[in-house]
Amino acid sequence: MTQTRRDFLRTSIIGAAGLGIISSIPAKLIAAEATDRIPVRKIKPIAGKKAKRVLMISLDGIRTDGFEQANTPNLDRLMADGALSMNTRVVMPSVTQANWMSHLSSSGPEIHGVDSNDWLLAKHSLDPVVADSDGYFPTIFKVLKDEVPGVKTAFYYNWAPLINPYNTRYLDVARFEENDQYLDNYAHALQFMKDNRDNPTVVFLYSVHTDHAGHKHKWMSPEYIASIEEADVNIGHLLDSMKEAGIYDDTHFMFITDHGGIGYGHGGMSPQEMIVPWGITGPGIARGLKITEPNNTVNTASTILALFGLQQPDCWTGEIPASIIAKR
Repeated sequence: MTQTRRDFLRTSIIGAAGLGIISSIPAKLIAAEATDRIPVRKIKPIAGKKAKRVLMISLDGIRTDGFEQANTPNLDRLMADGALSMNTRVVMPSVTQANWMSHLSSSGPEIHGVDSNDWLLAKHSLDPVVADSDGYFPTIFKVLKDEVPGVKTAFYYNWAPLINPYNTRYLDVARFEENDQYLDNYAHALQFMKDNRDNPTVVFLYSVHTDHAGHKHKWMSPEYIASIEEADVNIGHLLDSMKEAGIYDDTHFMFITDHGGIGYGHGGMSPQEMIVPWGITGPGIARGLKITEPNNTVNTASTILALFGLQQPDCWTGEIPASIIAKR
């Protein structure tokens, strides 16, 4: 159903020509008409029926043993109802922009070209293998906007450069909150989901304060652990509000992060930087599952598309962890 990273080099030129969108492959190799639409095939939704709503709870810099050490009753309860990996690999380099882009485009930096935190559309080292007419690699937001009538998309963030690799044409909301604050974003995300309860909806809800605690105080310091616990309290308030609003039970939740950390930083290949938690819960997802199969941050957007009954574009290289699907 999905293309493996192994298969990508074999199919990339054919896939890019078939997509018919702007590509960095020399024109002599392909002759495709430029268009802004990426064709993808409809498939049977992996959860049995199409998703109503997906909320990505996205915390920056969560090291696996930090998550295990922190007191996180709300995330623990949420993930106990679904599938959780404590052995997910991130892409290299283990930095913020490369990995969030990999989550949201189900491809690594060798494909999407976002390899550093100072990436800009106007200034970068490697072009994406495929791009839309504005020059951006296609993300989950573009594919959903192309293929799902009435879909609503939102991107809430509190680290200013994070938005740079994403084409905001495919976002109904892109909201930035300053100074590591994130509670207003949580409130706005809740209202966005309530306002669009009758529409298919995908929300990326991000906070950088956990990562900044590691940089300032050291990964695994009391302050770093406290930052995770603080986030969990506010995640709990958000989940309670969703239950009160009647939009909890039909939501798929994903708990994702971009990298871990060691000492005061990250970017290398140590297990403390490269191995992170990754979880999903919601209708049709296996409950109480410890994911043991190999998993990677590139699998996130592939999984979300499959929840909506869509096969990923040929230029993506993620896979869907087979064990997460509830047996019927």
